[in-house]
Amino acid sequence: MSWNTAVTQTFGIRLPVVAGGLQWLADAEYVAAAGRAGAIGFMTAASFGGDQAALRAEIAKARKLCGAAPFGVNVSMLPKLVPGEQTEDIFRLIADEGVPFVETSGRNPEPYMELLKSLGLVVIHKVPAVRYALKAQEAGVDMVSIVGAECGGHPGMDMIGSFVNAAMAERALRIPYLIGGGVGHGAQLVAALAMGASGVVMGTRLLVSDEINAHPDFKSALVSASERDTALTMQSVRNTVRSLANETTAALNQLEASTPNLTIQDLLPLASGQIGRKAYETGDVSRGILSAGHALGLTDRCGPMADILYQFENEALAALGRLDSVNTMTTEGAV
Repeated sequence: MSWNTAVTQTFGIRLPVVAGGLQWLADAEYVAAAGRAGAIGFMTAASFGGDQAALRAEIAKARKLCGAAPFGVNVSMLPKLVPGEQTEDIFRLIADEGVPFVETSGRNPEPYMELLKSLGLVVIHKVPAVRYALKAQEAGVDMVSIVGAECGGHPGMDMIGSFVNAAMAERALRIPYLIGGGVGHGAQLVAALAMGASGVVMGTRLLVSDEINAHPDFKSALVSASERDTALTMQSVRNTVRSLANETTAALNQLEASTPNLTIQDLLPLASGQIGRKAYETGDVSRGILSAGHALGLTDRCGPMADILYQFENEALAALGRLDSVNTMTTEGAV
């Protein structure tokens, strides 16, 4: 199957699939696995905590592993994730290393667009709702990823589902867009394309890839979980996170429900990313904010990313076959 969309054309890939940035886990092996499978992956700059030398080394490693396959770098524009507000320096580093694609998130990219364009970078901006996509479009980004309420990580405050986001985006946007949030089955790709999207963003379904540098017990826990095993936390500080339900999410929900006027600093003893990072190292998923979305219900096995995306594409082809059947029936009925 030859897929031809703005996503495949822009990134020079075969599948209209973006393997989105995953804090702590999206590294050189991750983006190389995505590239070999015909998609594009984004490593996460914030994982390096402002260590620019380490980020440069990881980009160099990715360039070697990817060969001719493309990859990009995710940059959260939140100062707390890039210590000392190094955002501009990170953008310059990415361009200097010859990486043409950046995935931005966290806040309106407008203050950085002149710099990004002067550096020759292609910008795909991630948002949790169409209203933010419109602002990004006005700012001049090349493409947007719209991740719905089903997504792991940050679904925003509006909590609009992916199905509604896709339909609204087709009416409202002039630039290409991707749909994410709960994407783990190939039929969802076909649905997104039919609704006007140029591709999809995947995260949760890829967390169990062999190339993800996380403990096998962590991956096994995700395979065993269902779409009902996530929890929303940190809504009280307008930083909503969807993650695997565990002791930490229960404690956070209790604290948020019982304590008025909380600040994010009050929640950090429970919500610190360093706690969650330990789960990736030890496989103990009882503690930490471990981002995961409703695609857990579609995460049925671990395996190489190539196998996961091969299954995903076959599911998409089967969905296209069903559409052909419906179209034939409609045509015959009309005759």
